[in-house]
Amino acid sequence: MTRTVSADYVVVGAGAMGMAFVDALTAQTDARVVLVDRRHGVGGHWLEAYPFVRLHQASAFYGVASTLLGGGQVQRSGPEEGLQERASQAEICAYYATVLDRLVASGRVELLPNAGYVRRSDGGSIVSRVSGERFDVPDRCRVVDARYLAPSIPAEKPPPFDVGRGAHVVPVNELARLEEAPSEYVVVGSGKTATDACIWLLSRGVDPDRVCWVRPRDPWMLNRAVVQPDPAVFLGMGADIMELAATAESLDDLFVRLEEVGVMLRIDRGVIPTMAKTPTLAGWELEQLRTIENVVRQGHLLAVGRGRLHFAAGTVAVADDALVVHCAADGLKYPPLVPVWRSEVITLQPVRNGFPCFGAALIGYVEATRGTTPRRTGCARPHRMGTRWPGGRARSFWAPVTP
Repeated sequence: MTRTVSADYVVVGAGAMGMAFVDALTAQTDARVVLVDRRHGVGGHWLEAYPFVRLHQASAFYGVASTLLGGGQVQRSGPEEGLQERASQAEICAYYATVLDRLVASGRVELLPNAGYVRRSDGGSIVSRVSGERFDVPDRCRVVDARYLAPSIPAEKPPPFDVGRGAHVVPVNELARLEEAPSEYVVVGSGKTATDACIWLLSRGVDPDRVCWVRPRDPWMLNRAVVQPDPAVFLGMGADIMELAATAESLDDLFVRLEEVGVMLRIDRGVIPTMAKTPTLAGWELEQLRTIENVVRQGHLLAVGRGRLHFAAGTVAVADDALVVHCAADGLKYPPLVPVWRSEVITLQPVRNGFPCFGAALIGYVEATRGTTPRRTGCARPHRMGTRWPGGRARSFWAPVTP
């Protein structure tokens, strides 16, 4: 069966950026929108995320512009008392489902789940992956690519190393479903997913000596206490960055100075990190992560065998029954910058560092309120989430990049 889409916009990707765009666009116009997503609902990768994940930033920084995620609540107890709350995976999924219900109730938004978009160059259509039904997309429809920065997650991406016979490797999601405890856990990855896995294991009573952490690179992380919606706190952090950047002798020197004033954190003070993808970390998490002393720094893991981890420089012995936890998906993407507005597609991208939802919402607002492409482009230029220095060192995440 084939029918024609009756809409002004087709938004491909119903994750955080796609939802932020649609929310802002429909708040300013009477446009009709069809949302397309390969998953069964809205929320993007959060639908497949590991169950113990939380936003690493305050909930107020995330979501769509019309609906405050979490209501701006401050934590009243626990190790992060006084900081803004961070939504759980379940809360984020429920939030986006509620936002979708409101958008659909307007009569101007429709979701086509479990579907894929075929580019105009190949016919311009939407195809259901369940029924096979095809929807033609007429030329008058504006197509919005909300997948350009879609993250990779362990649940959907195989481990980036070979798995030999007898090795037990699982994505991080499976930690919450274990039926038998191994004698050793091997956590593979350097980013926020790996830190979450380590914290979760320790919170479940696993002795730190039973955790082997394969950390190809050490990360710089933002101190969560200074990344808060309170303007005095957030602007104070920005002022510290600018002041220290003006006198720093090198990038490493800058990050060390930021550590001294409480903006940046590193797990091992004896190692200069070479990665800064800007997740936040709390002081209590830092203390727990430092209890894990079995850290393997041999570069990227090449292969896992029974009782062995294989690296370019050699092998490391682990327990024969070790459970290797795959946390090594690349997460944030760094594709080339492209114009947001092109004749064939609107490509959602950040317009400033660290806040992709804001960028998507601003693009939706500008699309609705600025009538020509030059005017729109002048209001919302794409900005990289980050990049790298030659030699693999992380570039400072606040450094502007001209497209």
